[in-house]
Amino acid sequence: MGNRLTQISTRTGDDGSTGLGDGSRVRKDHLRIQAIGDVDELNSNLGVLLAEPLPDELRTLLVTIQHELFNLGGELSVPGFELLKADAVEALDQALEKYNATLPRLQEFILPAGTRSAAIAHVCRTVARRAERAVVTLGAAEAVHDAPRLYLNRLSDLLFVLARVLNRANLDGRGGDDVYWRSERLARGG
Repeated sequence: MGNRLTQISTRTGDDGSTGLGDGSRVRKDHLRIQAIGDVDELNSNLGVLLAEPLPDELRTLLVTIQHELFNLGGELSVPGFELLKADAVEALDQALEKYNATLPRLQEFILPAGTRSAAIAHVCRTVARRAERAVVTLGAAEAVHDAPRLYLNRLSDLLFVLARVLNRANLDGRGGDDVYWRSERLARGG
């Protein structure tokens, strides 16, 4: 592919526009740019999660997800282009099934808390949901392939499961269980 970034500050966006991968220019608040930005933010938050102590198997999975998110962003940057493949969605489905099978069934809602790595995974989950909403919004205005939406939907589910896994990993000496929501209504018995 070669070295594509030769100059970072071009000043071409000073007018409030930015270039897409096909050479066209759109406003920086365009739905496509918002979706790309949310995917980029998600990938950056995964980078923060990867800076934490993690089981090697999860680290490998998250690095693969970062590469797929870069593919997803690349697809979004070129209208009509398809870069994210269906097998990427299938890989998330397989990871979901694998890791969810290790967890006890939820009887209550859980809070986005626990160990530091689990809390960061929850932040990633919420950013994935926002990115998914941005892709859905873009898809209502312009043609977008299904894979980006499906990938982000599965990824947010997987990040919820991985947060639960990380709460049990006990890598920081604080793990053990999820942090359960205590509903006042439930505490009163009705």
